[in-house]
Amino acid sequence: MADTNYDVIVLGSGPGGYVAAIRCAQLGLKTAIVERELLGGICLNWGCIPTKALLRSAEILHYAQHAKDYGLKIAGAIEADLEAVVKRSRGVAKQLNQGVTHLMKKNKIAVHMGEGTLTGPTSLTVKGDKGEEKLTAKHVIVATGARARDLPFAPADGERVWTYRHAMTPKEMPKKLLVIGSGAIGIEFASFYNDIGVDVTVVEMLDRVVPVEDAEVSAFLEKSLTKQGMTIMTGAGVEDLKITAKGMTAKIKDSKGKVTETEFSHCITAIGIVPNTENVGLEKLVEMDRGFIQIDDYGRTKSKGLWAIGDCTPGPWLAHKASHEGVTTAEAIARELGNKEVHPHPLDRANIPGCTYCHPQIASVGLTEAKAKEAGHDVKAGTFPFIGNGKAIALGEAEGFVKTVFDAKTGELLGAHMVGAEVTEMIQGFVVGKTLETTEAELMQTVFPHPTISESMHESVLASYGRALHI
Repeated sequence: MADTNYDVIVLGSGPGGYVAAIRCAQLGLKTAIVERELLGGICLNWGCIPTKALLRSAEILHYAQHAKDYGLKIAGAIEADLEAVVKRSRGVAKQLNQGVTHLMKKNKIAVHMGEGTLTGPTSLTVKGDKGEEKLTAKHVIVATGARARDLPFAPADGERVWTYRHAMTPKEMPKKLLVIGSGAIGIEFASFYNDIGVDVTVVEMLDRVVPVEDAEVSAFLEKSLTKQGMTIMTGAGVEDLKITAKGMTAKIKDSKGKVTETEFSHCITAIGIVPNTENVGLEKLVEMDRGFIQIDDYGRTKSKGLWAIGDCTPGPWLAHKASHEGVTTAEAIARELGNKEVHPHPLDRANIPGCTYCHPQIASVGLTEAKAKEAGHDVKAGTFPFIGNGKAIALGEAEGFVKTVFDAKTGELLGAHMVGAEVTEMIQGFVVGKTLETTEAELMQTVFPHPTISESMHESVLASYGRALHI
């Protein structure tokens, strides 16, 4: 008979849950994981990874269509085969799902497939194909994640109104696509479908796209997306959607209050998330705010032995934040169970990077210039454009810039903001710098390799102090 008593049980196997389980196992704890669908959760199977596979296909298509810009000739028609693009994306997700399965076996983590429901802080039932199992543990980590928020007047049906899951495996190519919301998910899908030839309109309620980013980044991205052929409507809202024989009619109020009705074939709703905290048995065990489980800096809830991490807790709702929390919580549990060699550290939310994989890419960490001023900092900020970077010009990717924000009195790096090619790979340099509490002096004295786009990072620091060399 399978074991039913553990040191730790993790409910949910997304990037927070499976990483927490692995770290618990590494620390010698008898660990189990409960998953109702696919190991790897939303991120690996339906979010971060397969969307990047889609975007990579769109990127290759873009380069092929602009081959002449690189002195190349490609004969014949160049177009997207949507079925093949989606098939490749699903293959990538499947490969990584199998990788997580392997990691569970490697680390001797018991996997219980089924719907998990807490019956107490450290006990739960799992209903699956094999019937009902009753599991107990010394500690339980809730990592149930979140799902897309529906429009109240037009819930997703998978036919005309899509969430990210439907947009990832479309039954047909949209002819005219409406994207509601310009956060990371909305803009990434807008970018993908635009690149493969779809007529795309983005409607954003706030006054600029990607509103959490620095205002200069938002303005640059909107200009770029408009140049690529997208219709961008900010300060606007969709008031109603009516399904028709050919698609749908959207009633949109623009920034001036004018209401128009426009025909679309499909719609993607990207208006936020809802935590998966209902029907899990949490109501009497934890404190919640708008459905999100309230925790301390180590993941503890108000019930002894019950912990929570990831998208079912307060944001930012990012996979790498969930994974980091998973490690912190696993180490905090191990220490409570007597392992004094581990020293868990709380997550510093100021040092969590954000990445959006549209075309061009966006990446940032820390405070925007406006937020830094609101917080009372005397600010020094500098921007360096990619047009001044040799590698970017050689790559044909001279669109973009790097911006850095410093405290003028102390030299502390407060924030960094980028838009352009491969910036999602470069932002970690500034994340490390912030984690090490670096100042402008260390960054100025750092030798950046030439020729690389990363030299723009160095130049932006110099620009913040009036010392840029190549512009």
